[in-house]
Amino acid sequence: MDVVPTIATPDANVMSLPAHVLKPTSLDGQTETSAPTWTSPDGTVETGVWECTAGTFTATRDGYDEVAIILSGTATVRSDAGETVDLGPGSTLVTPASWTGVWTVHDTIRKVYVIRKLA
Repeated sequence: MDVVPTIATPDANVMSLPAHVLKPTSLDGQTETSAPTWTSPDGTVETGVWECTAGTFTATRDGYDEVAIILSGTATVRSDAGETVDLGPGSTLVTPASWTGVWTVHDTIRKVYVIRKLA
């Protein structure tokens, strides 16, 4: 059986997203929005587009791994273990399950993400 690929998001850079809402883990009132573009039949893998305004927030990868590719904007991400990385367009960030840290978004950032939920 041939599997035919489906293009759900021809250009994630300009894809329309829902209205921004307050980010629950924001330390200074920033907002975010996201739109899933595909979910595996068993629900363990999801892809989508996420956007967040400037500011600082805490993050925990509780029960899932994430791979993200930054499309626009910039941020500095610091793990609770002390590792710091600067992100910009074209950067790839992998945060495995149990990762914790802080994001400082310098200007509105947009990423494409792939999440793998653990059983």
